[in-house]
Amino acid sequence: MKKYKAVIFDFDLTLADSSKGILICFRHTLEHFGYTVPDDRTIYNTIGMPLTDAFDVLTGIKLTAEQREQMRKEYVRKADDVMVKYTFFYDGVADGLKRLREHGIKVGICSSKMRYRIEQSFEAKVGSMPVDVIVGLGDTNKPKPDPVSLLECIARLDVEKSEILYVGDNLIDAQTAQNAGTDFAAVLTGSTQKEQFEQLPHLLIAEKLTDIIIYIDKK
Repeated sequence: MKKYKAVIFDFDLTLADSSKGILICFRHTLEHFGYTVPDDRTIYNTIGMPLTDAFDVLTGIKLTAEQREQMRKEYVRKADDVMVKYTFFYDGVADGLKRLREHGIKVGICSSKMRYRIEQSFEAKVGSMPVDVIVGLGDTNKPKPDPVSLLECIARLDVEKSEILYVGDNLIDAQTAQNAGTDFAAVLTGSTQKEQFEQLPHLLIAEKLTDIIIYIDKK
């Protein structure tokens, strides 16, 4: 069985449930600019997309670059107030990440969320940073599923891409791993269904993240 030297995780709906904060920020931003606010499920289904793409989906309009940037800034302003408060790590995740590192497995995060927000969430809710490297929004010039952010995370961990497993909750994560040429494991805590993941290359599909951590730790 393959032994991984590093595991890289997506953040939102993979390591933590930040959906309440995300819903609040999208509702606020859409209302602020006078757009009709879709139902919560429609908003929830955009989690994992780059913000600018999500705005196009939720407004039903091909927005200009200027409109997208204005909306992004308003979203971030609201997120500064509410996101960390409404971010909750899944049971066993913090201990699982610590255990991987104790057993010599490097841990990274590759996310469409801004790096400082992820750091704040760990500091506020875990009290420590059980992660070696975080590559977030703005750290590279292209969003997932372009592989550049995942490849950057791999490079910073100083491992070969054949030695890592990428874990995520969204088809975008699966596509990112495929584009980067890395192994992928899916967790069913987001909006993507098992049947959808089965259409793309994957090592395993698990109901919760701790199942994947246990699987890796035993190898």
